Amino acid sequence: MNFTTLRNLLGLLAVSLLVGCAAPKTVDYSAYKQARPKSILVLPPLNESPDVKATYSMLSQVTFPLAEAGYYVMPIAVVDETFRHNGLTTPADIHGLSPAKLNEIFGADAGLYITVKEYGTSYMLISSQTVVTATATLVDLKTGTTLWTGSARASSEEGNNGNNGGLVGMLITAAVKQIINTSTDAGHPIAGITSQRLLSAGQRTGLLYGPRSPKYGTD
Repeated sequence: MNFTTLRNLLGLLAVSLLVGCAAPKTVDYSAYKQARPKSILVLPPLNESPDVKATYSMLSQVTFPLAEAGYYVMPIAVVDETFRHNGLTTPADIHGLSPAKLNEIFGADAGLYITVKEYGTSYMLISSQTVVTATATLVDLKTGTTLWTGSARASSEEGNNGNNGGLVGMLITAAVKQIINTSTDAGHPIAGITSQRLLSAGQRTGLLYGPRSPKYGTD
């Protein structure tokens, strides 16, 4: 490869990087702003991870960021009991209900459909980390229109670049962390961080502020 060809390739790479940086992810909020939901029904999250604790761990964390964003959240315990009373005990069955039916039962303006993609601690030779990844979709229960979608991830190893103790020390530390994290459900506090990142208002691609927030309508 001659110098001219190499220079051209480097130039194309630089342009592509600039284009990538200049085109951040955007969200179309037009339907969201038209609907302006006041109340949200959170459905039990679907769980695509191997950890059975993921659904209710995530479900128990989402009320706070939604309330902080300015929305009335249908009480989780009441919603769960209502579903069970009607013979609906799995997230898959509940997610299969039509938005209109959910609106008829609960009277909420919007439904929040969450899927947990990753949950729990994994052991990778010289490291052990607890990860929670989730996606969410906000749906207008009156019309079935999708108002917003988002995703978030949190890890116990964020910002941890230390390798003190050498290879043997790293192996032992990873194994001990795996045992402790698995036995104490270390995923639960990480799920809290994920839910904050996923559902807090005021972010560039996050939820809009709800009517109970003093910042309502500013976004």
